[in-house]
Amino acid sequence: MSTILSPGDVKLRDGRSVDFANLDVAATAPCLRVVADAVAELLPFYGSVHRGAGALSERCTREYEQARETVADFLGARDGDTVVFTRNTTDALNLLARALPEDTTVLTFDAEHHANLLPWRRTVHLDAPRSPQEAVAALERALSRQRCGLVSVTAASNVTGEVWPVAALAEVAHRFGARIAVDAAQLAPHAPVDLAALGADYVAFSGHKVYAPFGAGVLAGRADWLDAAEPYLAGGGASASVGSDLDVNWTTGPARHEAGTPNLLGAVAIATACRALGDADHAHERALVTRLRDGLAGLSHVEELRLFDADAERVGIVSFAVLGEEPGELATRLGRDHGIGVRTGLFCAHPLTRRLLAEATARLDPEAPAPGHAVRASFGLGTTEEHIDRLLTALRHG
Repeated sequence: MSTILSPGDVKLRDGRSVDFANLDVAATAPCLRVVADAVAELLPFYGSVHRGAGALSERCTREYEQARETVADFLGARDGDTVVFTRNTTDALNLLARALPEDTTVLTFDAEHHANLLPWRRTVHLDAPRSPQEAVAALERALSRQRCGLVSVTAASNVTGEVWPVAALAEVAHRFGARIAVDAAQLAPHAPVDLAALGADYVAFSGHKVYAPFGAGVLAGRADWLDAAEPYLAGGGASASVGSDLDVNWTTGPARHEAGTPNLLGAVAIATACRALGDADHAHERALVTRLRDGLAGLSHVEELRLFDADAERVGIVSFAVLGEEPGELATRLGRDHGIGVRTGLFCAHPLTRRLLAEATARLDPEAPAPGHAVRASFGLGTTEEHIDRLLTALRHG
């Protein structure tokens, strides 16, 4: 497995230097060395893609379309599926929202990241379930009462790390004539994401979550809605021809929604990361999840945020409430005194995080007011046992 790029040692407030413990990987993952190398190799040949006749354009067009094929393979794309390069997951889901047939009602849970909560025009919101089984049952009840054209769900929560039962939800959605879109931003770095195996109609993810932080994302899935929709952006590349009276014949396929000069380097970066992740063994990450959760369970002033049962499957994300210290001040202390980077806040999933934060605080002290923010530790390929132990020691001793 390729190594990641790391800042190495960072100076602490007392003058010591320690290896930086990046526990904010769920926000933006570090760059894989193989990704940086691929971008650097292409830069001398950087040019415009499509329609150019020169050597640079020919190479860049080939690299761009090969990147699309690599991503399609990584996602288990089926015949008839399309891969559109976007800016990130938020952009991809907004593109899908724009492409929905008129009057399509979308069903989501209020456990979603804002990227999957806010773009939809006509929505049904279900309460966050307390187990994977409850999620499936709630979806079945909702679809038996109201017709929806699309169900859109997360594959893994960016707040709790809990993995959602996407395949079972897809089966229910299809049984009631709905399609399903999957926000795979937090699953793709940690586990295979396969359109066919999941039964997903669409999947979205970001390059900066999969160790390719070069400003690109992906929407992949069934082509018919995308080919029938007005282009997401109007401009060159999306237009096959424009008449003198500005009547436009729009192209079909991915180009319809990739107007303008595309992010070639971002596409190549994502494809390179996908190839690397295809060979990754994530057993080490799973062991680190257990190590961190077991350690937090032994701290009387810390309580994990969770929606499902404690034994539910998780990726490398653990959020928690802390009594006795303001979260922002705690994060600053962890950085300055211990060389640890964490995130505090509501993680762009405000309804879910506020609810779980209140519940976790009440378990610690029923009389204590819930803090305004939670603390999140997230990790991946470059995380070590020492990083986890350092965080636990810092939380235990201050």
